[in-house]
Amino acid sequence: MLVFADGDEVVGRTQALRAREQPRRSQFTAIGAFREVLLGWFNPEARKYEEIPVPEQVEVLTLTGDICAAEKGPSVHAHAVLGRRDGSAAGGHLLVGRVRPTLEMVLTGAAGESPEAA
Repeated sequence: MLVFADGDEVVGRTQALRAREQPRRSQFTAIGAFREVLLGWFNPEARKYEEIPVPEQVEVLTLTGDICAAEKGPSVHAHAVLGRRDGSAAGGHLLVGRVRPTLEMVLTGAAGESPEAA
């Protein structure tokens, strides 16, 4: 269980934890809130994420993803559904998320597996 504090950036901190703990692969779910978020929508033709800024306080209705080993270090792949004050929602690939006031993440890792299983 990870508890993020006000101002923490979730993707970077999760990558750092994965690098330190070094399980072959990990999965996570989280709930809480963000003060600002950058989501992405993957454009298959351009082969890149189109950015969707969400510059407001939102509830994290669901955040789920995985962390895998990659050449350049741990890679976080996460999708989020965010609730706005008016009850509308935004969703997409989580690129950046700054916590406010807290976010609670349950992280499970599979240590000791062969690289082929990762």
